[in-house]
Amino acid sequence: MRKLTYYIGMTIDGFIAAPDGAADFFPVTQDAIDCIRDDYPDTLPSHSRPQLGLNDGNRDFDTVVQGRVTYEPALEIGVTSPYAHMRQYVVSGSIAGSPDPAVEIVAGDVLAKIRELKAEDGKGIYLAGGARLAGALLPEIDELVIKVYPVVAGSGIPLFTADFSPAYFELTGTRALDSGMVVLTYVRK
Repeated sequence: MRKLTYYIGMTIDGFIAAPDGAADFFPVTQDAIDCIRDDYPDTLPSHSRPQLGLNDGNRDFDTVVQGRVTYEPALEIGVTSPYAHMRQYVVSGSIAGSPDPAVEIVAGDVLAKIRELKAEDGKGIYLAGGARLAGALLPEIDELVIKVYPVVAGSGIPLFTADFSPAYFELTGTRALDSGMVVLTYVRK
């Protein structure tokens, strides 16, 4: 059984983006870039991989799932297949058709689709965001990898948007970077 990993950056106070969806306030430091490149290279968009020396295959993930709002910044810069090195799914009820043949739009039962993907052979499934999608998929999330940046935002888009329904995870890893970013890894109990 493949696992679904929610790999995401977050502020100290629990926000993954500003109220308008922007994430450009997160500090980009060399140690954070190195950490992502070394520990989760598959999560880097295809167009940035060669600049970071990542020209080989995928190590951990072969599938990515993201919501429409997470997908839109790539479209805004003309990238219709941001994770060309993986199978790509965008969950949206408002996108009429895929802008790229390599990207499949999921408009129906996303939980059923994730269960189908998890039952296949292959590497892990990377949940790229956002909060509503993560909330909807919470019953199927096997692992959380949260990059906590040394920033307090005050408000914004939370890590999860879901109804109250506690889900328990066990801390299995911590890594503190000199820049102040801390990477926390949790697995479902």
